[in-house]
Amino acid sequence: MATKSGWGARFLGALGHTPVQACSYLGQLVLLGCEVLYSLFAARIRWKLVRIQIVEIGARSQSVVSVTGAFTGAVFAAQTFFQFNRVGMESAVGAVVAVSMCRELGPVLTGLMLAGRVGASMTAEIGTMKVTEQIDALRTMSVHPVDYLVTPRMLAILIAMPILTAESIALGIGTAYLVGVQVLGIEAAYYIDNMMTFTDGRDIAMGLIKGMVFGQLIGVISCHQGLNTTNGAVGVGRATTTAVVYASLAILIVNFFLTMTLNMFIPAGRS
Repeated sequence: MATKSGWGARFLGALGHTPVQACSYLGQLVLLGCEVLYSLFAARIRWKLVRIQIVEIGARSQSVVSVTGAFTGAVFAAQTFFQFNRVGMESAVGAVVAVSMCRELGPVLTGLMLAGRVGASMTAEIGTMKVTEQIDALRTMSVHPVDYLVTPRMLAILIAMPILTAESIALGIGTAYLVGVQVLGIEAAYYIDNMMTFTDGRDIAMGLIKGMVFGQLIGVISCHQGLNTTNGAVGVGRATTTAVVYASLAILIVNFFLTMTLNMFIPAGRS
């Protein structure tokens, strides 16, 4: 009985410890975000570093985002056609693909790809600086690490993420058109007419807003993991893995709440 009681106490303690850890982690992310906001208004923005990060985050991610968006649109068009063909609704494929790419597939898949590529890179770079005491060296020179390392990356991903999201959406819709019309034989006039009728600025706005939010999630989680890296090379690897996992989970979870919120507050377009 004593052993069972001790096991139960440990289980309940672990069960209660997890929410406390989660709240503590969220609090640390919020504090880092507040430091970044303060840095934007109180410190000098290093635009040269911002431009470097835009190239690293945006330009060097284009190939990954392009392939992801293009083949997502293509396979989604094919699968939609195979199902809609059973009920004679082939012309609706364009509308379904366009709305899905704008609202969900474009921003979410772009965010997940950047979490793996950019998030890991940010964490590894800052984490290596932390374990090699380069961040301590910045402090001795009166340079705040958030001003020098975090703020430029957050600004860069805020600028680059909507552009990459728009690129993914456009390529997805374009390849879906090619697959639907050229490969599967859907009538082009009906395809385009349905797509234009049921897709409007509201759908595009939702995708771009989601892209900006996901970019900030990737940035703050990755930079936080990098700044809190310990235990040398092993710690850098662990922090990088944690950043990618946490950022990916955050994107999937926040996407649900964004979907519910944006549908309530963004005015509906034409019916």
